[in-house]
Amino acid sequence: MNPLTCFPIVYSCSGCSSAAQSTTEIARRLERRSLAEWSCIAGVGGGVPALVALAVSGRPIIAVDGCHLECVKACLARYNVQPAVHYRVDLNCVTTLQTKRHAALGRELVERIAAATRKRVAASEAPLV
Repeated sequence: MNPLTCFPIVYSCSGCSSAAQSTTEIARRLERRSLAEWSCIAGVGGGVPALVALAVSGRPIIAVDGCHLECVKACLARYNVQPAVHYRVDLNCVTTLQTKRHAALGRELVERIAAATRKRVAASEAPLV
């Protein structure tokens, strides 16, 4: 198995809500810990050829969405790509974050969500590194 073809790609929605903004930090932490390569979902959604080619390359994908709109998942679906792991941050946030769209996320909560995402990656049946 070629590590370059099985190394996961992580996409974060990076939207405007606090939960969505935390997806950026989660993706950053996964990349810094060499658990995934972080790529740009806006480029996939916008049809940028090089970024679409990466998304459809067959590598495992970790999709981290911030809310029920699931924009990362929707961008990938445009190209018939299914993530190996899909994680919705808002399902794991406290009620105040769900009712106060721009409430600040504490560093501890972001780390807890990042840790949960890493566990989901580790538990995935997909050939993740």
